[in-house]
Amino acid sequence: MKTPSDDPSPPVYHPGMRQLQDRFDTRRLADRLDEKLGRAAFTPEDREFIESRQLFFLATADAEGRPDCSYKGGDAGFIRVTGASELAFPSYDGNGMFRSLGNVLVNPAVALLFIDFERPNRLRVNGQAFIVEDDPLRGVFAGAQIIVRVRAARIFPNCPRYIHRMSFVEASPYVPRPEYTPPVPKWKRFDAFCDVLPQDDPARRGDGS
Repeated sequence: MKTPSDDPSPPVYHPGMRQLQDRFDTRRLADRLDEKLGRAAFTPEDREFIESRQLFFLATADAEGRPDCSYKGGDAGFIRVTGASELAFPSYDGNGMFRSLGNVLVNPAVALLFIDFERPNRLRVNGQAFIVEDDPLRGVFAGAQIIVRVRAARIFPNCPRYIHRMSFVEASPYVPRPEYTPPVPKWKRFDAFCDVLPQDDPARRGDGS
Protein backbone atom coordinates (compact mmCIF):
# COMPACT_ATOMS: atom_id res chain seq x y z
CA MET A 1 0.00 0.00 0.00
CA LYS A 2 1.31 3.43 -0.87
CA THR A 3 1.45 6.24 1.65
CA PRO A 4 1.77 9.98 1.01
CA SER A 5 5.47 9.88 1.88
CA ASP A 6 6.34 7.22 -0.72
CA ASP A 7 6.34 9.57 -3.72
CA PRO A 8 8.19 12.86 -4.10
CA SER A 9 6.32 15.88 -5.40
CA PRO A 10 5.76 15.30 -9.13
CA PRO A 11 6.89 17.83 -11.71
CA VAL A 12 4.34 20.51 -12.49
CA TYR A 13 4.22 19.50 -16.17
CA HIS A 14 4.86 16.00 -17.53
CA PRO A 15 6.03 15.22 -21.12
CA GLY A 16 2.48 14.90 -22.46
CA MET A 17 1.59 18.39 -21.21
CA ARG A 18 4.83 19.77 -22.61
CA GLN A 19 4.11 18.17 -25.98
CA LEU A 20 0.81 20.03 -26.32
CA GLN A 21 2.21 23.24 -24.88
CA ASP A 22 4.85 23.18 -27.61
CA ARG A 23 2.28 22.26 -30.25
CA PHE A 24 0.18 25.32 -29.36
CA ASP A 25 3.07 27.59 -28.31
CA THR A 26 1.88 27.90 -24.71
CA ARG A 27 4.96 26.62 -22.86
CA ARG A 28 6.03 30.13 -21.86
CA LEU A 29 2.50 30.97 -20.72
CA ALA A 30 2.20 27.73 -18.76
CA ASP A 31 5.49 28.38 -17.00
CA ARG A 32 4.52 31.94 -16.17
CA LEU A 33 1.14 30.88 -14.80
CA ASP A 34 2.78 28.38 -12.49
CA GLU A 35 5.45 30.88 -11.49
CA LYS A 36 2.92 33.56 -10.58
CA LEU A 37 -0.05 31.53 -9.34
CA GLY A 38 1.15 28.05 -8.35
CA ARG A 39 1.93 27.39 -4.70
CA ALA A 40 2.33 24.58 -2.19
CA ALA A 41 0.83 26.37 0.83
CA PHE A 42 -2.65 27.79 1.27
CA THR A 43 -3.09 31.55 1.38
CA PRO A 44 -5.65 33.14 3.73
CA GLU A 45 -7.84 33.65 0.65
CA ASP A 46 -7.52 29.97 -0.26
CA ARG A 47 -8.63 28.99 3.23
CA GLU A 48 -11.63 31.31 3.15
CA PHE A 49 -12.68 30.05 -0.28
CA ILE A 50 -12.28 26.35 0.51
CA GLU A 51 -14.02 26.50 3.87
CA SER A 52 -16.98 28.36 2.36
CA ARG A 53 -17.66 25.66 -0.24
CA GLN A 54 -20.61 23.29 0.03
CA LEU A 55 -19.26 20.92 -2.60
CA PHE A 56 -16.13 19.90 -4.44
CA PHE A 57 -15.07 17.29 -6.97
CA LEU A 58 -12.54 14.62 -6.04
CA ALA A 59 -10.47 12.79 -8.66
CA THR A 60 -8.65 9.58 -7.74
CA ALA A 61 -7.07 6.66 -9.59
CA ASP A 62 -6.46 3.02 -8.78
CA ALA A 63 -3.06 1.33 -8.67
CA GLU A 64 -3.08 0.95 -12.48
CA GLY A 65 -3.99 4.60 -13.06
CA ARG A 66 -7.64 4.03 -13.96
CA PRO A 67 -9.42 7.24 -12.93
CA ASP A 68 -12.56 7.93 -10.97
CA CYS A 69 -14.28 11.21 -10.11
CA SER A 70 -16.72 11.89 -7.29
CA TYR A 71 -18.91 14.74 -6.12
CA LYS A 72 -18.57 15.50 -2.41
CA GLY A 73 -21.18 17.67 -0.71
CA GLY A 74 -21.91 19.00 2.76
CA ASP A 75 -22.60 22.17 4.67
CA ALA A 76 -20.17 25.07 4.37
CA GLY A 77 -17.21 24.27 6.60
CA PHE A 78 -17.18 20.54 5.92
CA ILE A 79 -13.79 20.97 4.26
CA ARG A 80 -11.19 22.46 6.58
CA VAL A 81 -7.70 23.74 5.98
CA THR A 82 -5.83 22.07 8.83
CA GLY A 83 -2.28 23.14 8.09
CA ALA A 84 -0.11 25.25 5.83
CA SER A 85 -0.40 22.61 3.09
CA GLU A 86 -3.09 20.29 4.45
CA LEU A 87 -6.86 20.08 4.33
CA ALA A 88 -9.32 17.55 5.70
CA PHE A 89 -12.87 16.46 4.99
CA PRO A 90 -15.25 13.79 6.28
CA SER A 91 -16.45 10.75 4.39
CA TYR A 92 -20.17 10.34 4.98
CA ASP A 93 -22.39 7.31 4.46
CA GLY A 94 -22.63 6.55 0.75
CA ASN A 95 -23.41 3.62 -1.52
CA GLY A 96 -20.78 1.38 0.04
CA MET A 97 -18.64 1.02 -3.08
CA PHE A 98 -15.76 3.11 -1.65
CA ARG A 99 -14.49 3.88 -5.12
CA SER A 100 -12.68 7.07 -4.13
CA LEU A 101 -11.35 6.02 -0.74
CA GLY A 102 -10.53 2.54 -1.99
CA ASN A 103 -8.39 4.18 -4.65
CA VAL A 104 -6.67 6.32 -2.01
CA LEU A 105 -5.60 3.16 -0.17
CA VAL A 106 -3.69 1.91 -3.23
CA ASN A 107 -2.78 5.23 -4.86
CA PRO A 108 -2.75 8.38 -2.70
CA ALA A 109 -2.55 10.83 -5.62
CA VAL A 110 -5.67 12.99 -5.71
CA ALA A 111 -6.97 16.17 -7.30
CA LEU A 112 -9.66 18.39 -5.79
CA LEU A 113 -11.62 21.03 -7.67
CA PHE A 114 -13.48 23.76 -5.79
CA ILE A 115 -15.95 25.95 -7.72
CA ASP A 116 -18.06 28.97 -6.89
CA PHE A 117 -20.95 28.95 -9.34
CA GLU A 118 -22.55 32.16 -8.07
CA ARG A 119 -19.43 34.34 -8.35
CA PRO A 120 -17.45 32.33 -10.89
CA ASN A 121 -14.21 31.21 -9.34
CA ARG A 122 -12.35 27.94 -9.02
CA LEU A 123 -9.34 26.51 -7.22
CA ARG A 124 -7.44 23.28 -7.81
CA VAL A 125 -5.60 21.32 -5.14
CA ASN A 126 -3.39 18.42 -6.22
CA GLY A 127 -1.65 16.28 -3.65
CA GLN A 128 -1.67 13.04 -1.72
CA ALA A 129 -4.44 11.77 0.51
CA PHE A 130 -4.51 9.47 3.48
CA ILE A 131 -7.32 8.04 5.55
CA VAL A 132 -7.48 8.36 9.32
CA GLU A 133 -10.22 6.30 10.98
CA ASP A 134 -9.48 7.50 14.54
CA ASP A 135 -8.84 11.12 13.55
CA PRO A 136 -9.98 13.59 16.25
CA LEU A 137 -11.97 15.45 13.59
CA ARG A 138 -14.41 12.53 13.50
CA GLY A 139 -15.88 13.96 16.67
CA VAL A 140 -16.21 17.38 15.05
CA PHE A 141 -18.01 16.38 11.86
CA ALA A 142 -21.46 14.93 12.53
CA GLY A 143 -21.98 11.71 10.58
CA ALA A 144 -18.32 11.23 9.63
CA GLN A 145 -17.33 7.60 9.04
CA ILE A 146 -13.73 8.41 8.16
CA ILE A 147 -11.62 11.56 7.90
CA VAL A 148 -9.58 12.12 4.75
CA ARG A 149 -6.55 14.39 4.93
CA VAL A 150 -4.83 15.76 1.85
CA ARG A 151 -1.28 17.09 1.75
CA ALA A 152 -1.19 19.60 -1.06
CA ALA A 153 1.67 19.50 -3.55
CA ARG A 154 0.26 22.15 -5.88
CA ILE A 155 -2.48 24.73 -5.34
CA PHE A 156 -3.54 26.98 -8.18
CA PRO A 157 -6.55 28.92 -9.46
CA ASN A 158 -7.99 28.54 -12.95
CA CYS A 159 -9.58 31.02 -15.30
CA PRO A 160 -13.33 31.01 -14.48
CA ARG A 161 -14.61 32.17 -17.87
CA TYR A 162 -16.38 28.90 -18.76
CA ILE A 163 -18.12 28.48 -15.41
CA HIS A 164 -21.88 28.78 -15.87
CA ARG A 165 -23.45 31.04 -13.27
CA MET A 166 -25.91 29.18 -11.05
CA SER A 167 -27.60 30.02 -7.78
CA PHE A 168 -27.82 27.87 -4.66
CA VAL A 169 -31.42 26.79 -4.08
CA GLU A 170 -31.57 24.37 -1.17
CA ALA A 171 -29.25 22.28 0.99
CA SER A 172 -29.64 18.52 0.75
CA PRO A 173 -31.67 17.10 3.66
CA TYR A 174 -29.33 14.10 3.65
CA VAL A 175 -26.28 16.09 4.81
CA PRO A 176 -25.36 15.05 8.36
CA ARG A 177 -25.70 17.82 10.95
CA PRO A 178 -25.42 18.00 14.75
CA GLU A 179 -28.58 16.97 16.58
CA TYR A 180 -30.19 15.90 13.30
CA THR A 181 -31.07 12.52 11.82
CA PRO A 182 -31.06 12.56 8.00
CA PRO A 183 -33.83 10.64 6.24
CA VAL A 184 -33.05 7.21 4.87
CA PRO A 185 -32.38 7.31 1.10
CA LYS A 186 -35.27 5.72 -0.78
CA TRP A 187 -33.03 3.35 -2.70
CA LYS A 188 -32.03 1.66 0.55
CA ARG A 189 -35.66 0.57 0.93
CA PHE A 190 -35.71 -1.16 -2.45
CA ASP A 191 -36.06 -4.93 -2.34
CA ALA A 192 -33.03 -5.26 -4.59
CA PHE A 193 -30.73 -3.77 -1.94
CA CYS A 194 -32.31 -3.84 1.51
CA ASP A 195 -31.17 -7.40 2.31
CA VAL A 196 -27.47 -6.63 1.69
CA LEU A 197 -27.18 -3.41 3.71
CA PRO A 198 -24.67 -3.29 6.58
CA GLN A 199 -26.06 -4.65 9.82
CA ASP A 200 -25.90 -1.24 11.50
CA ASP A 201 -27.49 0.71 8.63
CA PRO A 202 -30.45 2.83 9.81
CA ALA A 203 -32.53 1.53 6.90
CA ARG A 204 -32.08 -2.05 8.15
CA ARG A 205 -32.93 -1.01 11.70
CA GLY A 206 -35.99 0.86 10.53
CA ASP A 207 -34.66 4.25 11.68
CA GLY A 208 -35.26 7.43 9.74
CA SER A 209 -38.20 8.40 7.56
